[in-house]
Amino acid sequence: MSQIDALFEFMLSQSPNVSDLNFSTGKAPQIEVNGQLREVPIKGMGKLTAYQTEQIALALIKNDRHLLHKLFRQGSADLSYSIPGKTRFRVNVFSQRGTYSIVLRVIPSGVPTVEELGLPKAINKIAEERNGIVLVTGPTGNGKSTTLAAIINRINEDKAYHIVTIEDPLEYLHRHKKSTINQRELGADVPSFALALRAALRQAPKVILVGEMRDLETTEIALEAAETGHLVMSTLHTIDASKTVDRIVGIFPKNEEQQIRTRFSQTFKWIVCQRLVPKADGSGRVAVCEMMSSTPRTREYIQKGESEKEGRSLLDAINDGSLDGMQSFDDELERLWKEGVITKETALSYATNAPNLSLRMSGIDATASAGKIYQESQTKKPEEPPKKGVGAAQQPKPQGVQPAAPAQYSPATDIKDLME
Repeated sequence: MSQIDALFEFMLSQSPNVSDLNFSTGKAPQIEVNGQLREVPIKGMGKLTAYQTEQIALALIKNDRHLLHKLFRQGSADLSYSIPGKTRFRVNVFSQRGTYSIVLRVIPSGVPTVEELGLPKAINKIAEERNGIVLVTGPTGNGKSTTLAAIINRINEDKAYHIVTIEDPLEYLHRHKKSTINQRELGADVPSFALALRAALRQAPKVILVGEMRDLETTEIALEAAETGHLVMSTLHTIDASKTVDRIVGIFPKNEEQQIRTRFSQTFKWIVCQRLVPKADGSGRVAVCEMMSSTPRTREYIQKGESEKEGRSLLDAINDGSLDGMQSFDDELERLWKEGVITKETALSYATNAPNLSLRMSGIDATASAGKIYQESQTKKPEEPPKKGVGAAQQPKPQGVQPAAPAQYSPATDIKDLME
């Protein structure tokens, strides 16, 4: 085993939940666990020098001329690296202030399933689509590639299709199952997404996975592929369904906006926006998804554009589309908070509309408090009614008649009814 492999394995051994290895000049080697960086003390190695980070970068690149050219010309390079039989990484080497930094994303062994990832069951419906565009979006490092890998794995198990993936770099390695999968890597197999995607149209695939829609040409070809009967899946760095539509439309010239809105509304099948949110018990992160599917209402709102004045809101359509497998971020955050999976503070910090979600949460709290107060008021000893007239105190009580018992009230039952 090489020294660099031994270093990586030692860092991985520090926690079962390591997602990234980070090497930056002026800092000790670091691991990321549940979204937080943590330094790893290594004997004989303190803060990394510029020479050390450069040597790690060169060991990873292995004199690959294409990657070296890309690093020198563009300032960064993506690649994959593996410790044979143990671990694979997605690697980014980049220059900063005259030195090099390296981030290695850990790729779990094997291809996960939707169930193992804890994703909504509706995501399995994507594997049943025959054509159109499916976009999985979210910030960097929030599991978009993993979700796409799970969908591809489901198709691979259920359908006898030809699947072509175009990735930068290759992450999950798919084995041929019921489907045949060809995976192409930028740099090693093809120079750009656009060229690989155009070539894929001549390779008779049923499903095409494009690592990312980075430019106008790639997006245009993806639309063409979807319009000609292919199922195209890709990613974007957007935070919700509405912003995803704006990004697609914004890639094209302004004078083509209406045409692109019409084309995209007719070709999209699903938009899945994903965020990884820390659990309340600190044991890791949970995937929270906003899902929008193609329905007459969502297609109309995309084609015409959202308008508060005319009551066209994609979020409203999502909130009303639960029967079609749709769900919003804030509804999912509220559900996870009720179940105790995440804290209230975490839910609000990740919410799309934090003030509105806060009111909804406070409303539930207020309802519970009201029930408690009402219960206490009903259990107090009832007061004697005021006596009227002279000598009322001397009136004898009827014999054998007992005062009525106070009505019993179950706040838990009523509150539950209100919450439902």
